[in-house]
Amino acid sequence: MMKLLGLIGYPLTHSFSIGYFSEKFLKENISGYEYHNFPLQDISKLPELLDEQPELIGLNVTIPYKEKIIPYLDELDPTARKIGAVNTVKIVRDDNRNYQLSGYNTDAYGFLHSLTPFLQKKHTGAMILGTGGASKAVAYVFDQLGIDYLFVSRTPSKGQIGYREICLSIIKEYLIIVNTSPLGTYPEVDTYPDIPYDLLTPDHILYDLVYNPPETAFLRFGRQEGATCINGQKMLELQAEKSWEIWTGALAFFHKPKSEN
Repeated sequence: MMKLLGLIGYPLTHSFSIGYFSEKFLKENISGYEYHNFPLQDISKLPELLDEQPELIGLNVTIPYKEKIIPYLDELDPTARKIGAVNTVKIVRDDNRNYQLSGYNTDAYGFLHSLTPFLQKKHTGAMILGTGGASKAVAYVFDQLGIDYLFVSRTPSKGQIGYREICLSIIKEYLIIVNTSPLGTYPEVDTYPDIPYDLLTPDHILYDLVYNPPETAFLRFGRQEGATCINGQKMLELQAEKSWEIWTGALAFFHKPKSEN
């Protein structure tokens, strides 16, 4: 029987995953698997999808459901629990088609291993632009690395700042700037985070989780000021491979079931 994998989110007008896995299956001569997009207008449609697709063994999760999916899960990996966001789900079914959903976060793995080759001793502080599910994985990684970070939001809450508050002293202190918002994503390629790009220096790292286009306006403005610029492609590839390991390997040891939350 064909095993099915897929991506849920809404809208899914640009999907890295379906192209990546289709090419992976072809290049590595992997048979018995297919990868589909499942645009869900509401996360409440997830149980219906699982009933309609009994061959489904794993999901990637994207905007806007990385946090909203958690109440639907039976188990959370400790990393995903700490982050508070899930981008990978493993589905295990019994003979009666009952299923168990296990949630993981592979975004953190992808971000960590795509960023660390560029880090130097001077990179002790980071600004995280946006406060959605992806930003939580980024913050988790900075915690692991001992890098101080500051959330920047259009509607800042306690402990965060607004974009208009970014000044020279903040730019000089936080030499890593990560865009976790969808600004700049195709087809809205003329949009970008509202930061003072003219204050950037060659000491800065600009990291955009957006991968389409390969160079967003955010990265282009940074490059023009001499900053090191990284797009989200490598992170996506790394997290995709980690997802594949989860789907096709043994179940990990879990922390505690959702009923104890």
